[in-house]
Amino acid sequence: MLHNDKLEEWDRENFFHPSTHLAEFARGNVPQRVITGGSGCHIEDRDGNRLLDAFAGLYCVNVGYGRSEIADAIAEQAKELAYYHSYVGHGTEASITLAKMVLDRAPDHMSKVYFGQSGSDANETNIKLVWYYNNILGRPEKKKIISRWRGYHGSGLMTGSLTGLELFHKKFDLPLSQVVHTEAPYYYRRDDLSQSEEEFVAHCVAELEALIEREGADTIAAFIGEPVLGTGGIVPPPNGYWPAIQAVLDRHDILLIADEVVTGFGRLGTMFGSEHYGMRPDLITIAKGLTSAYAPLSGSIVSEKMWAVLEQGTDENGPIGHGWTYSAHPIGAAAGVANLELIDKLGLVENAGSVGAYLNAEMASALSEHANVGDVRGEGMICAVEFVSDKKTRSFFDASDKIGPQIAAKLLEQNNVIARAMPQGDILGFAPPFCLTKSEADQIVAATHQAVKSVLG
Repeated sequence: MLHNDKLEEWDRENFFHPSTHLAEFARGNVPQRVITGGSGCHIEDRDGNRLLDAFAGLYCVNVGYGRSEIADAIAEQAKELAYYHSYVGHGTEASITLAKMVLDRAPDHMSKVYFGQSGSDANETNIKLVWYYNNILGRPEKKKIISRWRGYHGSGLMTGSLTGLELFHKKFDLPLSQVVHTEAPYYYRRDDLSQSEEEFVAHCVAELEALIEREGADTIAAFIGEPVLGTGGIVPPPNGYWPAIQAVLDRHDILLIADEVVTGFGRLGTMFGSEHYGMRPDLITIAKGLTSAYAPLSGSIVSEKMWAVLEQGTDENGPIGHGWTYSAHPIGAAAGVANLELIDKLGLVENAGSVGAYLNAEMASALSEHANVGDVRGEGMICAVEFVSDKKTRSFFDASDKIGPQIAAKLLEQNNVIARAMPQGDILGFAPPFCLTKSEADQIVAATHQAVKSVLG
């Protein structure tokens, strides 16, 4: 469609798009799409296309698009008080109310919420708090952070280091030296195909124990992990993984940071992934689902154990030297309050569990027998299909073939369905809004089946 403006030209000339091949975009080889509206699970672009967003933006528009309740709350807050800071005991009705609402939903042993703007800055906050905690306890050497390969925790300096994906390290001089990585709980990609899930969990535990032994437990402060690996491939952990990891951490006095940016507030069919898998974190990272991305907001939920030490630290050293100008921004907080109220009112956590289970079952039924489908996996309202060149030998396609991106492109081209080609492997990811219906799930599965057939036969 031709438009009587220069928006596309301005886009290529002025806009630095994240996670984009910059040169190809500038040359016009990366498609542009200007999104203008949305309702429920669908978005619309300025060319009049209506697209079923089976990835909820970036697994974040959990309540769906076009929710006037949240938009109205944002507008009312902006009119009443667009901004005031949260330093030195200042707050707003929205920020104080949201903190209580978050703690009411969090595991019982959590104590306070610090609000930021993004999952990346929340994890930066978490690492600073962990280091502060150990300094107050007189353990200045206990500072290293263990992350997992394929984990995703942000793209800042520290958070990009925690992320275990090559793309986020390459040419950025990352990871920083305080971060060490251990095995991802990715059962399908285990090296020893003869291993049972139980044996693979034992292997992950042994790898972690060996890493702790090499580095020295007295140098390791925390372990960070997503309840379900997200950007690294949408990989639920094998049975018994988290209790086994928790036992190792407890034994070595290593804190646990649960990165619930994706799983928090209902994506697994439970309010938090930590409760879903029996984790007992010392810090919980929240962001996307906190406002369903209607406004930027993140948080670090601090446990009672850590909070007591933070209070001790300020008694000894004065006010804590950490804060962002936009921490607990009232507009973001108002969006968060309205979002969590809507999730409860519409029963969206329960719907994510039931319709998500249906989506996963139907996807497995439709695709599991395909010669090039190695794995169909998921939990709650999150699902992935992994493609292989040879199913029997579990041989993978060459990355240059771009099988995942090809299938995602076909899905969009043929049926106006958006899925995500995950960045490390030929993996197609789905994470629809929680308001997805069974009929829309059927649409996603049928479109995926057609796209796979078009690309792989």
